[in-house]
Amino acid sequence: MRIDIPEQKKLVHEMIIPMRWGDMDAMGHMNNTVYFRYMEIARLQWLIAIGHPPDPKGIGLVIANAFCNFIHQLEFPAEVRVRSYVSSPGRSSFDTWATMERTDRPGLICATGGATAVWVDFPVQKSVPLPEGLRQLIE
Repeated sequence: MRIDIPEQKKLVHEMIIPMRWGDMDAMGHMNNTVYFRYMEIARLQWLIAIGHPPDPKGIGLVIANAFCNFIHQLEFPAEVRVRSYVSSPGRSSFDTWATMERTDRPGLICATGGATAVWVDFPVQKSVPLPEGLRQLIE
């Protein structure tokens, strides 16, 4: 089943990740699990850049679900441009989206994905309202 990312979303971060030799699987292309890792790296870099790094003793982001659509294989060597988007802020959650493309083939989307992010008080293990500054960035 393919899940399409929505038209209505806000670009919040872009980064380039150099693909490593070890990111490939036995078939010679990037392992499926690594696509999720790249989305995670980009999401965390965005949160750090906006002043909301994860804090296991405080509050932060957890992922409630995640998906990835594999469109074109990524093969070493490559630099992967990951664009991160957000949408649909709720009381304590919002949706994140990502596109991935090779830097030497701009515009050719190799993968798309997304995740529902929930803001959580880690010690209490309960969702809490999104910080107002974060909500404003998402809206």
